[in-house]
Amino acid sequence: MIRCFELAGDLTLLYLQEQDKLTSTPSTHSLHSLPSANTTGSSSPLPPNGVENKKIGVILETALQRAPILHMKSGHVEKAITRYRNMLSAVESTATQHLRLTLARQLAEVLLRGCSEHAYKTPNQGMKSLDEKSRSNSSLKFGESPWKPQKYSGTNLFVPRNINEEIILLLLISEAMAVREAVLSQSPEFKNDRVHAYDNATAVYDLLCISLARRKQHQILIEVFERAMKFSYEATHVWQQFALALMCGRKNVRAMVVLQEVHRLLPTEPHYCLLAAKICFQQLGKIEEGLEWVSKALKSSEERASMLTARCHLFHGLGITLEAHHTQRHADSHALRAKALESFLRSQQLDSSDHLVEFYLALHYAQSRLLVEATHHVKLALYLRSEHPHSLHLLILLLSAQQEYEEALELAEAALAEYPENLHLLYVRASLEEAVHGGEVALLTARHMLSLWQNLYKEQLMGEISDVQSQFNTNHDSYSIFNMSDKDTTSVHAESVAASRVEQALSEVASSLSSYQPKPGPQQAWLLQIQIWLLTAQLYLKTDQVNEAAQCIQEASSIFPMSHHIMFMKGLLHEKKNEFHDAQICYQNALAINPYHIKSLRHLGLVYHYLGSHRLAEKTLLDAIKVDPHDHQSWQTLGEVMVSLDQLEASSKCLATAIEIESKSPILPFTSIPFCYE
Repeated sequence: MIRCFELAGDLTLLYLQEQDKLTSTPSTHSLHSLPSANTTGSSSPLPPNGVENKKIGVILETALQRAPILHMKSGHVEKAITRYRNMLSAVESTATQHLRLTLARQLAEVLLRGCSEHAYKTPNQGMKSLDEKSRSNSSLKFGESPWKPQKYSGTNLFVPRNINEEIILLLLISEAMAVREAVLSQSPEFKNDRVHAYDNATAVYDLLCISLARRKQHQILIEVFERAMKFSYEATHVWQQFALALMCGRKNVRAMVVLQEVHRLLPTEPHYCLLAAKICFQQLGKIEEGLEWVSKALKSSEERASMLTARCHLFHGLGITLEAHHTQRHADSHALRAKALESFLRSQQLDSSDHLVEFYLALHYAQSRLLVEATHHVKLALYLRSEHPHSLHLLILLLSAQQEYEEALELAEAALAEYPENLHLLYVRASLEEAVHGGEVALLTARHMLSLWQNLYKEQLMGEISDVQSQFNTNHDSYSIFNMSDKDTTSVHAESVAASRVEQALSEVASSLSSYQPKPGPQQAWLLQIQIWLLTAQLYLKTDQVNEAAQCIQEASSIFPMSHHIMFMKGLLHEKKNEFHDAQICYQNALAINPYHIKSLRHLGLVYHYLGSHRLAEKTLLDAIKVDPHDHQSWQTLGEVMVSLDQLEASSKCLATAIEIESKSPILPFTSIPFCYE
């Protein structure tokens, strides 16, 4: 039966090729007849200039498609693939143009679903095996056709070298043909043809999403959907996929525009509103706009009694928490946190099995120094999802806040066994090792972090040379990738966003006035390396290796000299050398970029104290305490300054406060944990 279908298919293809020769159809017998990516759809499905479009007919078209399907049903996937290839390699005729779209899409689907990379054979290998088999058989068996259709031949034919190349090639060809056959006219008489062409196109787009997203080729996917826009009027499926592709490709501003259109088309779907809120919170730093999107999602989810209602309340609490980080007045920040807690508790009532709710409840209680409640909720989060790295990170800090440094270090080691490439956890481990075993052991971890950075990002930086300006404009939470131990480095924090913009402007001035050139490639990776260099420099300073620390600071400065973190570390270096005037200038430069940098404020006050400006030191340290009332080191330094001012009672209160806060202070601030959204 299969042989009969194959014979019918070969005769059909050969007959149609001969018919095209008789009618002298131009340029259909060359590879140039394949549609290009810029081919536009037709305004109507009617053939141009009144030329009658030949059709194969339902019976013969079924025969062409039936043979490979029967091969697969009998378990011979390789034969089915060979049959598809034979039909697609036949010279295209006018009547088979539409059929080739179907065959190419079906072959791509078979390769995606039914063929592994290990079992895959290239088209050349398949043809060789067929030639050997034909040479071994001197005579034709029954059913083998001597009438084979003409095939493309030549020396410049592209042959896929692996399964991925063949799948993507087939889908891109199918996509080009689908765009060519798209019906652009919105007239009612063309509705059926328009729907049919659209269904063919979306089937190809779905397969393209699967194959390209696996390999992170989001830019190609974006270009594909851009071409689909001209015939996707009111087509919600294409708009949804386009928005997701833009999000994955980090085209955040364009993704927001497309998500607005998706919301217009699907006003009752809450999850796309949550995606828009996530972009606003995580990438753009637009907290108020993100909360507006959360309100839209909450309204639609409550109307439909959706399961996403709990997640909407969670995002609402997350947005308010971000607003609390923006607020410098402690009273306002405390009120916002209380409001966020209400949203988290409401989300917990609606969905008690969501690990993210428990994580954010634990984080809220941890920042309020309610360690028992925080530990309870983080353990619940880990019970619901034991491999959640942010919850593990939080539990490690909670153990360190209870002065259980060895237990925290053991948990950090266990977490790194599960996530060996997590630089957040490695940073925490280095800090714990410095407290438990000393700086030399922590330096080993810092050096490992540098080598790990090379393995993770070097190839990416060599392969991706992109515009530095656009990177800074679109990655406002670049500091949140790898947070230092300061409040200002919290994900999408107001001061870090403002500081990044100031640093960007200063870098542009520096590049125009000096030989400094920004590093090529994604700036997030370079900012990450800066943080590792500064951690290493800090550890060298604690082990009295000043020259090595200076070299680390120089390495960081060569990447991005206008960072307030680097200026702060230069101040620490001068302070270590007792060069207090130079340290004062460095701290002031850091605060000129980021006025809320807690460590610069604290050490500037200390330097003023060393220089004899005790009143100025008092004022600076009070500013630091206003930024972060839970910084015990600022309270301790303020107590020492009060002694110099002969205010012994105030000094006693400051030192008592420092002791009380230190007893509940983690090895790194809880704000060093980045926000997570899934």
